[in-house]
Amino acid sequence: MTTPLRWRDIDSGACSIARTMTVLGEPWTVLVVRDLLHGVHRFDDLVAHLGIARTVLTRRLAVLGDAGLVETVEYREPGRRTRREYRLTEAGLDLRGVLMALMEYGDRHRGDGPPVEVRHAGCGERVTMVAECAAGHRLGPEDRMRSTPGPGARSSAPPA
Repeated sequence: MTTPLRWRDIDSGACSIARTMTVLGEPWTVLVVRDLLHGVHRFDDLVAHLGIARTVLTRRLAVLGDAGLVETVEYREPGRRTRREYRLTEAGLDLRGVLMALMEYGDRHRGDGPPVEVRHAGCGERVTMVAECAAGHRLGPEDRMRSTPGPGARSSAPPA
């Protein structure tokens, strides 16, 4: 009979948050994703809007591309050379909830109120992030949760 893994016995390198942060954890990366989500797709427009160095943006876009979050699409304006736009892939678009959660946190705890409100295009109402369990119970900050090892968990203990 095996003893179930406890949180402190799980290899933290296998953590989904840790794996995601290897892509998103560098400065500027989340802001690049934010701008791509908001329709800023051209390199020069990203540089201008973010105030980011061209070399830094080039590296961030390469990392996002290698991770399968961004793809390039060629375009050509009349009389100009072919250039590239950057678009989020389906995996990149899945980060919208992550950015919404960061935005809600910032609105609540890091400023003087929301500088931007996200609204549902279908009805015009404000979009909010909701956590709920598989049974449909809404969870608030006061609700207790516990983490249990999943199928990808690895023990941090050296093999016996």
